[in-house]
Amino acid sequence: MEHRRAPSRLAAAPAAAAAVLLALTTACTAGTVQGRPGASGLRDPYFPKAGNGGYQVEHYDLDLDYDPADGELNATAVITARAEQGLSSFNLDLAGLEVEDVTVQGAGARYNRTGRELTVRPAKDLKKGEVFRTEIDYRGKPKPIADADGSKEGWITTADGAVGVGEPIGSMAWFPGNHHPSDKATYDITLTVPKGYEAVSNGELASRTDSPAGRTEFVWHSPEPMASYLATAAIGKFDVTTGRTPSGVALYEAVAPGEAAAGAPALARLPEIVEWGSRRFGPYPFGTAGAIVLPAKSLTYALETQTKPVFSGAPDEDLVLHETAHQWFGDSVSPKSWKDMWLNEGFATYAEWLWSEDHGGTTAQQHFDAFRTGDTAVDEEADSDWAAFPPADPPSAKDISETPVYVRGAMVLQRIRQEVGDEKFFALLRGWATDHRFGNASTADFTAYAERSTGHDLKKVWDVWLYGEGRPK
Repeated sequence: MEHRRAPSRLAAAPAAAAAVLLALTTACTAGTVQGRPGASGLRDPYFPKAGNGGYQVEHYDLDLDYDPADGELNATAVITARAEQGLSSFNLDLAGLEVEDVTVQGAGARYNRTGRELTVRPAKDLKKGEVFRTEIDYRGKPKPIADADGSKEGWITTADGAVGVGEPIGSMAWFPGNHHPSDKATYDITLTVPKGYEAVSNGELASRTDSPAGRTEFVWHSPEPMASYLATAAIGKFDVTTGRTPSGVALYEAVAPGEAAAGAPALARLPEIVEWGSRRFGPYPFGTAGAIVLPAKSLTYALETQTKPVFSGAPDEDLVLHETAHQWFGDSVSPKSWKDMWLNEGFATYAEWLWSEDHGGTTAQQHFDAFRTGDTAVDEEADSDWAAFPPADPPSAKDISETPVYVRGAMVLQRIRQEVGDEKFFALLRGWATDHRFGNASTADFTAYAERSTGHDLKKVWDVWLYGEGRPK
């Protein structure tokens, strides 16, 4: 994947396609609105073509019919958005799949595909501030997307079904949208699958209905805002268990039968983890919590999909803790750009250290010291190259999930704790998660917030640990 700003799609397109694009993006002259095209990307530092300009999505209503036997997806996406400018056309991110029909505000719309961009030309220009509804019928066999670091995301087939996972840009493999974390929306996701399969997504299960045709429809509702990379759809022969935490948070766990025994000890701690996080970081942000455990080796990673993290094989306690901590840091408080990834991973890694400390194990300070000295007896990963680059400035897209983002990010937090003391530090963690609940935040937002809320000048921490090159002294 290229990391420099991509050339214009129009310039790269064949002449015929360019002519179509030009026709699509010419402003309407007959109406009163002189709209202009929405941008085809948000110029994210690492994924410049991710997301789209000119509008903000308010709600996704996805209706997905999937058959694991042939891998075929038949789907409709209804996207409710608000125009941030007069729009003659706008883009959606969509990789692969065949678009069959597009309407905007109930009227047929012209559309064009170029690479991973779906350009939509409404029959009538959209006015600034107008809330508009776009409906896209599409189908095909969704496929994985290769990450810059070589891992796979998007739509992944498993031993007994499939799963949609999206970090950082994979959700475009299974539904059209504004696929950048800065545009969060609410979701309703309907999954229809052959009878005998379970279909799991984010939020709460609103209904489950068997049809005479031998299929089962699952309707999932996510009332809290969600970045599209955190959306999931998992289809498989899962064993499902439900319950509640002591404080009343609903639990929904879907586990591949072959992973149930090995995963049981860690998943049994989930209610306690949610309650502990609520004390340390403020109230749990969502109405539901849980887990999706896929057959082993389905993925090469776990992912903090909102309300139900996805695990590839049976997770251990630390992994359940890490992905659940993301519900506060990454899911509720989401990054403004992918350069802010340490606000997700550094915080979730620090939560692991803090959980250990609070439960009589290795303290956060001991973890910090172990990495400083390379003491693998205290932390087996202490000899990793955690200082390869500053956590707030990864060199490229392939580095946003590397060790410095996780470990050195957590060490930044421990340095703040050393500077301000426990009382102000833990108030900072709770305040950050509470004051930015359901929003987006950047590194600059955090550094300003940390200094304001603690009353300390932390410039040296930022200069040396957050942005500094080389191994901090």
